[in-house]
Amino acid sequence: MKKAYRIKKNEDFQKVFRRGQSFANRQLVLYYMKKEEQSHFRIGLSVSKKIGHAVMRNQIKRYLRQAFHELEEEIQPNYDLVIIARKPTNQMEFHEIKKSLTHVLSRSKLLNKKIRT
Repeated sequence: MKKAYRIKKNEDFQKVFRRGQSFANRQLVLYYMKKEEQSHFRIGLSVSKKIGHAVMRNQIKRYLRQAFHELEEEIQPNYDLVIIARKPTNQMEFHEIKKSLTHVLSRSKLLNKKIRT
């Protein structure tokens, strides 16, 4: 995932939280906001210290970035996405996190139809 496609600034996170819509399952919370001027989606990841130590949090973020990379062609462009990981993600493997991410994205209608579950 290119760094240009990541949300880093707190003000960008807050904009998505305030103006965007959300959807959640047991493992992940997704906030999303349409941005017409963008040609590609941007993602922001938030993993709380409550989930585990630094190694665990970084591993979850790597899993999420890799899942986004694999789903990149299927995700609708022109969106800012913020993913918040919940406690159960600290016991999940990559394929489980990817499945949970796919579920959240498809329920919020951000995935193209051919991959929806």
